[in-house]
Amino acid sequence: MSGELVLVTGGSGFLGAHCILDLLKAGYRVRTTVRSAKREADVLAMLKAGGAEPGAVPSFAIADLMADAGWPRAVAGCDYVLHVASPFPPGVPKHEDELIIPAREGALRVLRSARDAGVKRVVLTSSFAAIGYGRLPSGGRPFTEENWTDPAGKVSAYVKSKTLAERAAWDFIAAEGGALELAVVNPVGIFGPVLGADHSTSTEFIQRMMDGAMPGLPRLSFGVVDVRDVVDLHLRAMTNPAARGERFLAVAGDFMTVREMAETLRARLGDAAARVSTRMLPDWLVRFVGLFSAEAAQIVPELGKAKNASNEKAVRMLGWAPRPREDALVATGESLIGLGLLKTSKQRGGKPR
Repeated sequence: MSGELVLVTGGSGFLGAHCILDLLKAGYRVRTTVRSAKREADVLAMLKAGGAEPGAVPSFAIADLMADAGWPRAVAGCDYVLHVASPFPPGVPKHEDELIIPAREGALRVLRSARDAGVKRVVLTSSFAAIGYGRLPSGGRPFTEENWTDPAGKVSAYVKSKTLAERAAWDFIAAEGGALELAVVNPVGIFGPVLGADHSTSTEFIQRMMDGAMPGLPRLSFGVVDVRDVVDLHLRAMTNPAARGERFLAVAGDFMTVREMAETLRARLGDAAARVSTRMLPDWLVRFVGLFSAEAAQIVPELGKAKNASNEKAVRMLGWAPRPREDALVATGESLIGLGLLKTSKQRGGKPR
């Protein structure tokens, strides 16, 4: 382990920065890609916020998912690659190809470069999005790694992009991967300690709840997992021989309703979560708003759907043991408070309710 070089793509992202932290702590040498040298300072600031030892820093390579330039240099000499980078915008793209093309072509660029450089294994960060948007398993059973989303169905651009990117990755390995090995991690909503103002769509959801920007809650449920446990699963998938050619769902327990999430924040964070609403919005209102809001329209098909996913495979094969889902939510809130990323009472306006 000591001295082995790992490339983490997208080191300026929420998951990418946490990957770098854990790899450095474990004694690996780390290189990470950023799209611009301007982002290097952001990565270093997040690592400092995450408690990185002084002097424990990655090297940097400039590379973009949409261009070939930079990738051969980025993977040169690497033993492993964690391909974490992928677009996940908070809004709705004007065209689905804005997400699909970077996700699919970016994954293929990384795999091709890794193969040519003699990398041992790539761990691709996919998503529950590539698993849980097809036909619901019969008998109320949870989704597993055997399930695949149907990209031809009525799914969002993000869901489609993750599905097509992962399919393309497996097809590449089968047809032209050579000695390169692939393992895939499929996380649900990733929460946990935020390291800076630029975090993730999932953690931004908690931020909006705590800021009082969500006066009502839609009838939704989704999976929760802590970012530190997602990183742990990546590292296990990177080195465990049994992980070759496998995909692993990263989920901590049953899915939670949005109301359960709100109640957890209020119960565990006290006054800091006083603006978290527990009021439920009627489905008809969410559907009505969806007529005018593309973001609201995306959640309409999921209203009231009872989904679940199983982590049995990761637990059994890799010894993975995620922390409780409630702890992941609370850690998100605590880090937002600690970094001063919540609006003050004056900025929020009005009184807490």
